[in-house]
Amino acid sequence: MYVSAHMSHQLVTVSPKETISLALELMKIHKIHRLPVVIDGILVGLITEGMISKYMPSSATTLDIFELNYLLSKTKVDDIMVTRVITASPDMLLEKAADIMAKKDIGCLPVVDERKRVLGILTTNDVLTSFAHVMGLHDEGTRVVLEFALDHIGLMAEVSSLFFKHGFNITHIMAFHDESVQMVIKTSSLDKDKIKAMCEGAKFKVASIQ
Repeated sequence: MYVSAHMSHQLVTVSPKETISLALELMKIHKIHRLPVVIDGILVGLITEGMISKYMPSSATTLDIFELNYLLSKTKVDDIMVTRVITASPDMLLEKAADIMAKKDIGCLPVVDERKRVLGILTTNDVLTSFAHVMGLHDEGTRVVLEFALDHIGLMAEVSSLFFKHGFNITHIMAFHDESVQMVIKTSSLDKDKIKAMCEGAKFKVASIQ
């Protein structure tokens, strides 16, 4: 899975010389929390709601609404934006991008080409939506979790062969390794009883079935 297939293509950007008032208005209209800052399509910075909140003076609570609006209208985006922006390329693996976001504790990665031209943006919400899609959350069928004490070569082949032998189509599959191995399988069949009986008949432990 590549970033290009999961990033948001409908990109909202702002110029560095626009006001904070405009930036906030764009965020409100489009229901977003950050804006890539661009000049002629080239990424030069990033501004977020959090940055704006931190920029506001501690005395802001003593300002009336007119004074606050005046302050926001006179402050430019490039006064508070960050210029050292962590980015992703469109051909970066989605899991790599997700790992960067987690390690850096950031909520988005602007996606740029080799010239730093902005192509899209990958947000935490995009990653979570992609994960749900990969796991087949919204697809009709049955989700069964099989648990194995030990992993071994050919384990996934054994499981898939069992489903194939009994005529069950596997639409999604993923394995998690911890102290044991959990294999999450989504099949298009709705016959939970038959699927459970099949797995238990093959001596596979059914951790859950939904």
